[in-house]
Amino acid sequence: MHRQLTRRVAVAAACLLPLAAMSVPTHSFAAQRAGALTHKALRVGIVLDVGGLDDKGFNHMAYLGAQAAQTKYGITFKYVQTTTSSDALYYANLATFARQGYDLVFGIGFLMEPSMYKVAKAYPKVHFGLVDGAPTDAKGNVANLPNVANLFFREQESGYLVGYMAGLMEKNKVGAAKHNVIGAMGGLSIPPVNRYIAGYYQGARAADPTVKIVLGYSNSFTDQKISLNLGSHQVSKNADILFAVAGAAGLGYLKAAQQNNVYGIGVDSDQAYLGSYMMTSAVKKVDQAVLETIGAVANGTFKGGDNSFNLSNGATGYGTVGKMVPANILTQVAAQAKLIASGKLVPTTVIPKS
Repeated sequence: MHRQLTRRVAVAAACLLPLAAMSVPTHSFAAQRAGALTHKALRVGIVLDVGGLDDKGFNHMAYLGAQAAQTKYGITFKYVQTTTSSDALYYANLATFARQGYDLVFGIGFLMEPSMYKVAKAYPKVHFGLVDGAPTDAKGNVANLPNVANLFFREQESGYLVGYMAGLMEKNKVGAAKHNVIGAMGGLSIPPVNRYIAGYYQGARAADPTVKIVLGYSNSFTDQKISLNLGSHQVSKNADILFAVAGAAGLGYLKAAQQNNVYGIGVDSDQAYLGSYMMTSAVKKVDQAVLETIGAVANGTFKGGDNSFNLSNGATGYGTVGKMVPANILTQVAAQAKLIASGKLVPTTVIPKS
């Protein structure tokens, strides 16, 4: 992932939700603290981004991961929602938990990269977890730190699988999928969002090389009205399936699918609850990442640096599949998933120019 100072000015983190770190060999930082942490309940702080708990996705899933850890490990946790995307506010929220002696502090969203670097350097005895990012210094360079777990997902895997499903639906003219056109909407053009969309393009075209894809960005992770209008516009261009990658704003986009009697694809969490028009969801188990990272601190196996969450460890894939999808298409999608999990198929992270 390329990190530049300019990219964090224009974006508001989203599509976000709790993540988990993998169990790995104990590093010296974890070993130094493991003894003390086993004698008391861990205190965990979570700094949510602007989407908040009501995004029904990225941020909400981080909260669910902490709830699961409360049951499994007996932790206590608190969260705070960031009201405005700014380095100063991100830092203030992260530092508040660190200053109060919390054992582990999560930043939910890659926009917190610069702030995470500063706070982790200022509080080297505190564990941190950063969803979708890694600490970056004042020059925008990645600076892996022993007390920060970088929690990365291969969103392109989930995107590929739902795209492959969409492509097969169009190729076989199933139900509302009859125009050979599918749509996608990102909240902002940032790496986690674009990895989903890149996989979606590749998967759809692998299933149906002739499928047309229309893409737009709402430039917001919260504005559902703009997203509803964008979705309706894509349907007017004959899009039969709409893939939302925009956090809470995506709910408006999916509403356009429902209102226009086409199919929707959710993101991050399993959004089948939205209705029978939902074809499936491209999932990203932030809750798993959060739970596993907390467990790593509790067990003394915390790993600073990159931690990968993907199909092979059950953190990406697709959710509940709607009844409109035939069994033979499900079988074909499952076969693609096996190829990805085995490493024989590697979805792209680059959206094609056309």
